[in-house]
Amino acid sequence: MAPKVRKAPRRLRSSTVILGGMGALAAALTSCGSEPDKRCVDRNSYDALKGYRVVDSSACKNSSSAAGGKGKKSRGQKSIDGDWYYDSDVSGRWADYGTFDKSKAADRGGFGCSGSSGG
Repeated sequence: MAPKVRKAPRRLRSSTVILGGMGALAAALTSCGSEPDKRCVDRNSYDALKGYRVVDSSACKNSSSAAGGKGKKSRGQKSIDGDWYYDSDVSGRWADYGTFDKSKAADRGGFGCSGSSGG
């Protein structure tokens, strides 16, 4: 009968360890944001197929979700009613399937976050 040979524990490559650690770090840093994703959109631009047109954030600087934007006019264009649009699907310069109500935006708490989401 031959003696049993003990195998040395399997060693992970340093690149595997680094990539795994970077992934865990990225998840920890990004999953616990207090602000939902938001885009400044023109409420007057709704298109049934595309959603709302994304505009420069300066159109939303002085607006709140209750009051809405006060309407800025660009040269020769109709006024922009800028407001923040939360947790939307963005395609190019258009955003859809979101909400103007920040409190109804999806709570994206995750790894390392404390507290609970009341739905």
